[in-house]
Amino acid sequence: MVTLHVFDMDGTLLEGTTASLQIARHLGSTEELVELEARFAAGEIDTRGFAAAIHELWRELTPSAVAEVFAASPWLTGIREVCADIRERGERCVVITMSPDFFARHLLDLGFDEVAASRFPALPFLEPLDPAKILTPADKARIVEEMCERYGLGRSRCVAYGDSMSDAPLFRHLTKTVAVNADHHLAELAAVSYRGNDLAGAYALGRALLARDAS
Repeated sequence: MVTLHVFDMDGTLLEGTTASLQIARHLGSTEELVELEARFAAGEIDTRGFAAAIHELWRELTPSAVAEVFAASPWLTGIREVCADIRERGERCVVITMSPDFFARHLLDLGFDEVAASRFPALPFLEPLDPAKILTPADKARIVEEMCERYGLGRSRCVAYGDSMSDAPLFRHLTKTVAVNADHHLAELAAVSYRGNDLAGAYALGRALLARDAS
């Protein structure tokens, strides 16, 4: 039976960090990025305001630099193995993240079937940013609904994995949810919680949620 496994990236697949912070460290703009993240956390800017700021800040960013940062980032262990197991079962594994597509799309090389992310102009940035292409937390639930329609799935065949309140709209939308190293706000919304650095552990909890329906 087709099942959809939906993974967040920042703080979920990436352990204790975000794509933007990893890139900022590489470019020497950590101080500016931390300030932006604080403004976002305080509600002073939304995801589109955040995207506009890094679009201006990272004018010199290149594809090769992104690939280097991606390879050096602290990913959970077991990602390739989890993706391989999902595919072998005839299921689908996808990532939905509000982070930039130029970073997130490298996850396809680890075995994910699809990556939905905020769409930025080609690197290095010469074209303006289109705010309509920047994802918001609410878009995660919308994208999952579109995928369910495409694959002919009900919500009961979807498992979501996330870590923060940006995943809350999706966790409220679905019943099979796994909080991964999550803050207490999201953990309270999740069906189950996992703490650790191996994605296989979180995935095992997701499989257990699916098995309850089968029993």
